[in-house]
Amino acid sequence: MEDLETTTAYRKVTEHLQALHEPAFGRPHAIREPHVTRDGERVVVTGAVLDELSGLPRTVVYTTEDGELRAVSAGRGSARGARFSPDGNMLAFLSDRREAGVFQLQLLPDGRLGEALPAPEVPGTVEYAHWSPDGERILLGVAGLGAELSGGQGSGTNAKQQREKPSWFPEIDDGTDDAAWRSLWVYTVSTEELTRLSPEGLNCWEAGWCGPDRVVAISSDEPGEDAWYTAQLSLLGFDGEVRKLLGSAVQLGLPAGSPDGTKVAVVEAVCSDRWLVAGDLLLVDPETGAVRRIGTEGTDVTQVEWLDTDRLGYFGQRRLDSVAGIVALPEERIQEVFATELSCSGGSFYPHGAFTADGRTLTVQDSYQVAPQLVFTGPGGRVMLASVAHPGTSYLLSVAGTAEAITWTAPDGLEIDGILCRPAGEGPFPLVVNIHGGPIWSFQNSWSMRYPWVPLLVAQGYAVLNPNPRGSSGRGQDFAGRVVGDMGGEDTQDYLSGIDALVTRGIAEEARIGLIGGSYGGFMSSWLVTQDRRFAAAVPISPVTDWYSQSFTSNISAWGNRFLDADPEAAGSRAHTRSPVLHASNARTPCLNVAGAHDHCTPPGQAREFHHALRANGVPSALLIYPEEGHGVRAFPAQLDFLARALQWFDRYLLG
Repeated sequence: MEDLETTTAYRKVTEHLQALHEPAFGRPHAIREPHVTRDGERVVVTGAVLDELSGLPRTVVYTTEDGELRAVSAGRGSARGARFSPDGNMLAFLSDRREAGVFQLQLLPDGRLGEALPAPEVPGTVEYAHWSPDGERILLGVAGLGAELSGGQGSGTNAKQQREKPSWFPEIDDGTDDAAWRSLWVYTVSTEELTRLSPEGLNCWEAGWCGPDRVVAISSDEPGEDAWYTAQLSLLGFDGEVRKLLGSAVQLGLPAGSPDGTKVAVVEAVCSDRWLVAGDLLLVDPETGAVRRIGTEGTDVTQVEWLDTDRLGYFGQRRLDSVAGIVALPEERIQEVFATELSCSGGSFYPHGAFTADGRTLTVQDSYQVAPQLVFTGPGGRVMLASVAHPGTSYLLSVAGTAEAITWTAPDGLEIDGILCRPAGEGPFPLVVNIHGGPIWSFQNSWSMRYPWVPLLVAQGYAVLNPNPRGSSGRGQDFAGRVVGDMGGEDTQDYLSGIDALVTRGIAEEARIGLIGGSYGGFMSSWLVTQDRRFAAAVPISPVTDWYSQSFTSNISAWGNRFLDADPEAAGSRAHTRSPVLHASNARTPCLNVAGAHDHCTPPGQAREFHHALRANGVPSALLIYPEEGHGVRAFPAQLDFLARALQWFDRYLLG
């Protein structure tokens, strides 16, 4: 490929990113993880900060003051995951100030802002911290250095200490890395004592308190990423006892016990990625194991929080809306706090937030045309506490066009939702279909649609369709489960019928249609070009293109085989019939295949296979493998390079 820095595409992308980010250098350009004291008087949120277009953003804990975001602690490194104690007098948060990427517990006492005090260090990196209901202890979820990351976290492994090895030394994987487990630790505030709670041989993916003296956890007997998909809900006591409470044919997540320890809330959902959980709300009796399924008026629950012993707050998604509600027990009466077309995901995947004792909510809200805001919602309405808006966000709003919710009907009669982003004018426009990952995830009307290429493409005159086909969240478990056992089946028609609808409506230009998507979106971008020759260009990112080789190279291969209902050893199974690489002779679409060298979920060999298969069949193809990236291209300047190459690819083949 030519020297990219001399191209028009590189200049356009550089100018675009500079105009967007430079005005916010040194201040938060995105916020997430909101938390609030029970009386609603103090709030905190994690901000992502770029100081230059280099590397990944650092993170800082902020509070609000006079409508502005103010940094809470002046320490070095990154800070995140801040949580107030139940009485509001102490703030706990996580910081990697001692070693980059290795987070430890920090405490700010007596409600003061200033320099935090470090707690004793745990052997690993702390992923989350939860106060006990009585405020005496803090539960720490600790990942050993070298533990695997989910696809949503970027894949690969977390920070890992390694002694210097000679250049010839082999990479070794013998399955005996004892440091890669996830364990639970408890810090007692008054005595400053740190103790391990979970026993050896138990991997705890996430956990929460169940009263002041027990903990509920999503646990497995193995630490590998594939083990999460069959993990169970367990009850852990301080006496060392571990008792299974619940297993599931699908996945379990978001465990939270009531303050008095008499009830456990957990969400059951068909899931594609760890920590991306959107599904049915269950209540479990920790003594008997009895389970009640709680109706949430069509909302897929994505976070739970106990307000007190008899009130359970939840956030979730219903179609394209973000929803918050409170379940009153034992009647199971639902009080909906809000339902909004704005996204409350705060730059993450699903709606989340925090509750006050009187039922108000604190969320990060945004849309394609509203920069992220920290918002209080309650009986008095909606109050914005702070916003990340700055001249860079104003620039983006001036070039990114508009977004609107649309629907169309698939060939089998199923109604499909999507978000259409488009420039000004009547059209028809060259169209790029942006395919989300998962497949169990979904788009909402959110800032930049969570993907930097969406406003970039619209600014260059493209329309971008962001579809939620069958398998997407927000429409119940039956809708999500329709893709299980049929990936690349009926969902294929959901995309094609959406394109047909936009052509019929005069929005899309039939001869100028492209595809882009990451993870499952990468698979589908590769798959669609082998099933239909209408596409002028495609950019599959972190794809699966060969389900057979994926079965023996991925760290979530068992998940893939279950979701595809495939046996890689059986000739003619879906591991073969749904592999794009084995249908490459049908393709005519030029493909820019993209992968990260450190991706364990969809290893870079997947993109390489499809690239070679296309070239062998005379189809224009290019391959990009970024040596420092994992699942997706996230850090600068690699992201700048990728966006420039993607724009150049679409301009070449869609605009001619």
